[in-house]
Amino acid sequence: IDAALLDIADAKVRLLANFGVGFNHIDLAAAARRGIGVTNTPGVLTECTADLAMTLLLMTARRTGEGERELREGGWTGWRPTHLVGTKVTGKTLGIVGAGRIGQALAHRARFGFDMKILLAGRSGGAAPAEELLRSLDAEYCALEDLLTRSDFVSLHCPSSTQTHHLIDAAAFELMQDHAILLNTARGDIVDEAALVVALQSGAIAGAGLDVYAAEPRVPVELQKLSNVVLLPHMGSSSQETRHAMGMCAVNNVRAFFAGEKPPNIVQNQQQEK
Repeated sequence: IDAALLDIADAKVRLLANFGVGFNHIDLAAAARRGIGVTNTPGVLTECTADLAMTLLLMTARRTGEGERELREGGWTGWRPTHLVGTKVTGKTLGIVGAGRIGQALAHRARFGFDMKILLAGRSGGAAPAEELLRSLDAEYCALEDLLTRSDFVSLHCPSSTQTHHLIDAAAFELMQDHAILLNTARGDIVDEAALVVALQSGAIAGAGLDVYAAEPRVPVELQKLSNVVLLPHMGSSSQETRHAMGMCAVNNVRAFFAGEKPPNIVQNQQQEK
């Protein structure tokens, strides 16, 4: 939803009630110039998105996507000791980039469900998480470079912005361990997809689990050809309960706006939280 689209919108348009938490697809400045408010649906999709991030972590670590494809295609020849050997999850180190609601929810699942060591990092210049949060998760806050170097799994939960565009690039992949796995349920343009393909093909990292892409719904063909990648169709919030809650959240934003009240989830001129 850019300036060109808003230029042809009816002058009566006063509100864009976005169905979803992310709004990087909306030109906020163009909307503001036209006096159009923008709202989103945060909070209600936190748990389901964290569930999906954990799903991607487990699928990539245990190579379950590869296993299902092999079985369905008739390629499974029976149990053997070296067949589809993955990596253990329990006790490993999970680096979470972006300690907002979803990042915290994933950290809780990993720490208390799988006894994982939690590292947290944010974008450069961002505020450190509260000490109470770090204590509750037995987590460590560190620089992004340190997180990339030390983590067995790196999960992205930061917003899409000029600061985070291609935050994970060729230099980042060089810092990661060759057994590390990248997970992205945030926004596709946070990752340099061309650099990711090279890292996966060369063995610089072991795998990736992706639910978002830079040019959705287009997914790079090079990624689709790689067996060490789990690819999902942007389904982080896709549960009946969550989609219903998102819809009601959007409706409540609209109702408040037309009642002359400030919508509960106004995002105009605010930073996106993912």
